[in-house]
Parts: sequence; structure tokens; C-alpha cells
Amino acid sequence: MAGIYIHIPFCRQACYYCNFHFSVSFRNMDAFQKALLKEITMRSAFFKDALHSEASEGIDTIYIGGGTPSVLGTSELSKIFEQLGSHFFLENTTEVTLEANPDDMTVENLLFLRQGFVNRLSIGIQSFSHADLRFLNRIHSPGQAVESVKNARKAGFDQLTIDLIYGIPTLSDTTWKDHLARAVDLGVPHVSAYALTVEKKTVLDHMISKGKAPPVSDEQCARQFDILCGFMEKHGYLHYEISNFALPGHFSKHNLSYWTGVPYLGLGPSAHSYIQGKRFWNVANTSRYIACINQGSVPADGEILSPAQELNEYVMTSLRTMWGCDLQKVEENWGSHALKDLEKKASNYLQSGLMMEKMRHLVLTRKGKFLADGIAANLFTIK
Repeated sequence: MAGIYIHIPFCRQACYYCNFHFSVSFRNMDAFQKALLKEITMRSAFFKDALHSEASEGIDTIYIGGGTPSVLGTSELSKIFEQLGSHFFLENTTEVTLEANPDDMTVENLLFLRQGFVNRLSIGIQSFSHADLRFLNRIHSPGQAVESVKNARKAGFDQLTIDLIYGIPTLSDTTWKDHLARAVDLGVPHVSAYALTVEKKTVLDHMISKGKAPPVSDEQCARQFDILCGFMEKHGYLHYEISNFALPGHFSKHNLSYWTGVPYLGLGPSAHSYIQGKRFWNVANTSRYIACINQGSVPADGEILSPAQELNEYVMTSLRTMWGCDLQKVEENWGSHALKDLEKKASNYLQSGLMMEKMRHLVLTRKGKFLADGIAANLFTIK
């Protein structure tokens, strides 16, 4: 099976912390939509050329992200799905996710989406607090955030996730607990929670460097991550990936494909693709993307991963999940030398309690999960 990701590079307002490719100008919207439909046609053989028998099973998951895909009208979304259906086998597609902001989610739009192809919503709430939303420069209000979840449930979206951010300087521990309680009380079956990070060249980075905003505290992020893990576990949510918590039966199939090596095709500017040890990425410039597509070429670069890079990627992605890094798989795919090297490097983390071994799998503990990126980097094969 395989997945498709589509990047919609438009937002009504720029969030101060965001470093994804997007534009608040809709000047190129029509040209982009036409180019996207063309790219779908141009890359229709992406899976067939490499996968053969797997290609006949079709597309398992589709994820439309951004940017803010919900800025598209219902007719534009319909055209995208029609084009996908013309070039890919979608009969076995089990999950179609659309990212949306609370202010775009009218009852009419929600009913259209649910009656059509979309069966899962990802709502970018980030916070239920006025102070946090102002700090992040989010466009919606706490009331709209709550109403969007209620309307989504009324429209029939049982598969539903919301994004929340912790570590915001304006966010107290008590308020953070209130946000988590609000999500649970609203019956949200999946929560993606992220620590606020200061990315280079973002507005937030500039504001902090100029003293116009307080810095993000690592101590606060660690403390609120611990609160998050304990609260969600108490209410029956499985911490199945570093930033993702779900009630049983509500895991994100599409995101799991990223962490388990399932091939996926990325469409639109800045979108990434992966298939059989090869990674590709489209240019992160909407105007250049449109121009190249109109000239008949896909504006993508790529690389073939070396065995060492593939092992490093497996270690990094597997440690992010609750299943951990399969030591038997490491030995079978990369050899006994790679296994011994990994076990040697992991020994310090096992002794310090940041990692444990369960049925020949290396699994991060709660304290280890907060340090996942650094731990994974220290376990990498140096080649």
C-alpha cells in the first residue's frame, strides 16, 4: 500500500512560529490549483514504476496539509479528488485527512467534506486560550476552536484530531491541564501535541532576538510534556508516537506510514516523497513550482539513501513510536556489526533509564521521549 500527501501553500494569516512553506497572498491560487492538477497527471506512474505488485493495491491514505487546505472551496477540493481518482486506484483508500483551521469550518463545509471523500479532520487549534493565541498570532478565537470540534462531531467526523502546543511563554501548567481536559471533554479521539520551537528566520525568532517576546523555556517544555503524558495516559490515550496520543482504533494511518517506511508521494510545492530508499522533494517556491509544471517538468530534487542513512532513519523514526527499534530487524537488514554498534551506543541510555529493552525492541521511557531527537542522533551509524 502507499500514501499521498498534498501541500496547499496558502494561509489567511502567518503564525509567528511557523517555518513551513506558505503564503498569505492568494494571488497565485488559481494558477497553483491548475498546476497541482497537472502534477497529479504527471506523477501518476510514481508507484507503478517502482512497486509493481504493490501498486495494484492502490492508495491507502491521503493527507491534504499545508498551509491551510481549508482555505480551498468545495469545488476546488472536488477537482483534486476527481483528478486523483482518475490517475490512482482509490477503491481501497481507508483514510483521507484534511487539515483545517477553526475559522474555516462552517457547518456547510463540514457536511460537504463528510459526505464526500474526507473521513478524517485535523483541526489546528493550538490553544484554547486568548493569551496563547495572541502570542502565536493565530487568527481564530477559543470559542471558534470549541465550536469547530462540536460541529465536526455533528457532521459525522468520528476520526478527528486536534493540534495543541505547549511551552508557550503565556501558558501556565494549570492552563495547560485545562486545555487537555477540554480536549478530552469534547470527545476528541486523537491529539497531536508539540513543544513550541523557535525556528530560524521566523517572526518568533526575530521577536525573541529583539527582546520583544520572552524566550521559550526548555524547563517549561519538559515539565508540560510530562503533564501531557500523564494526563493522556490517565484518560486512556495511547502515546503511540512522540507527539501523538490516540484512543484505541484512532491512530493516524498516514502518519504511521512516515514512521514505518511505507512509500508515499508528495504533491505541491515543498512536498516530500519516499519510495524504496529514494527521497524526493519539490521546490519550496510556489511561483517556481507553477512555472516548472507549466513547462512540463516536476521541480523536484532527490537522493538515494545509503545503507547507513537508511539505518539511521529507521533508528530515528522507530524510536519515536511506542513499538520502538526492532533489534532483530536491524540485524537482518544491516548485519550483526550494525546491531552490535547500536547495542553498544544504547547501553548508556538503558543504564540511565532513558531507554528500556522490551522483547528485543529498544523503547524510550517518558524521560527519554522528551530527548528523542538527541538520543537518536547519538545512536546513528557514522558512515
